[in-house]
Amino acid sequence: MTYKYSICHPEKENIEYRNSPISGNEVIEIAKNYPWIEKLKFSDSLNPENIHYSPSLDFNCIQNGKSFCLTANYDKNENLEFSLWYNRPKKVKILFGLLGEKEKMVVDDIWGFSLEKSLKYLEHFVNGNHSLIEELFKK
Repeated sequence: MTYKYSICHPEKENIEYRNSPISGNEVIEIAKNYPWIEKLKFSDSLNPENIHYSPSLDFNCIQNGKSFCLTANYDKNENLEFSLWYNRPKKVKILFGLLGEKEKMVVDDIWGFSLEKSLKYLEHFVNGNHSLIEELFKK
């Protein structure tokens, strides 16, 4: 599988898109080496009205359209933590199920993960272990 990705910078209104295909290994390396803490500290130095995003990396699988995003923030003790955002096809009920179900792209999010745990779920994403990720969002 190959991926493209985007970066949300705190100080920039426009999202930075990187559309050159990359491998799953490159996805993991980019997320591991991203300056998460430095970006959060920089965000803290900005005037609140000049902050557009929390530091984020969103990886999109070119072949199946599924995407996985890591967004950095602070927990209540000012420690680094992540929210995970997973975009994939999901069956949804139409008109409360009266008209059956339809498959559409849905984004689910879950909060409160360490960098290590977030990277583990990102590895599941690039390895195609989507059922493990979906179980996380059912809890």
